[in-house]
Amino acid sequence: MSSFDEREKAQEAKFAHDAELRFKAEARRNKLLAIWAAELMGRKDVDAYVSELIATDFQEAGDEDVFRKLIGDLSVAGVNISDLEVREKIEECFAQAKEQVLTEA
Repeated sequence: MSSFDEREKAQEAKFAHDAELRFKAEARRNKLLAIWAAELMGRKDVDAYVSELIATDFQEAGDEDVFRKLIGDLSVAGVNISDLEVREKIEECFAQAKEQVLTEA
């Protein structure tokens, strides 16, 4: 096998590993967000809400599906929170989730 082939295989492996870590971090972020939002809404069914939010993230690429669900659910529950605060919480939870996933890896 040539060194070019070896480098190509190494790059493919790194890409796959990075994609897996990102997927795990996004799922962990969604769990952290769901726990936070459920507490704000006073929901007792936290595990069910975690599952709902994780499922929502599969609707489309990016974070907008999660953002829309969070802001909609919080609004319906009467929680007064700005779009900016929700977006900041999404970023905060993603940073925390990445750290947790990297620590476990």
